Amino acid sequence: MMIKKKVLVLCTGNSCRSQMAEGYLKYFTEGKAEIYSAGIETHGLNQDAVRVMKKDGIDISMQTSNLIDEYKNMEFDFVITVCDHARENCPYFPTEAKKIHQNFPDPSKTSGTEEEINRNFINTRNLIKSYCRKFAEENL
Repeated sequence: MMIKKKVLVLCTGNSCRSQMAEGYLKYFTEGKAEIYSAGIETHGLNQDAVRVMKKDGIDISMQTSNLIDEYKNMEFDFVITVCDHARENCPYFPTEAKKIHQNFPDPSKTSGTEEEINRNFINTRNLIKSYCRKFAEENL
């Protein structure tokens, strides 16, 4: 039996970017890896993130916002930080995992019209989708 690789995606509040990445990594790895996401805080699922992911055929509505502490006793193969704040403020996380950092713009910080906010969520979603597809192809 093949042992599945474990991937942890970290962000500040585990509400938006890390949730999108978790959804896409689950999709692109087709069950060949265990995918988790967490934050250094928990802000709950961002409903705009849920909406734009659903428009791309990925349902993340049942994912949960988790604290990094919940995973301190797990061994990961990869830990991916998706925002500079998480990389700079993450508490020491003892792991042999390969650490990867890729900052994505935070669409939840967007102000403006509904159309502008939606466009920023879609842009970030598309960046994350492209990154996750490439990561899965190269590593999993």
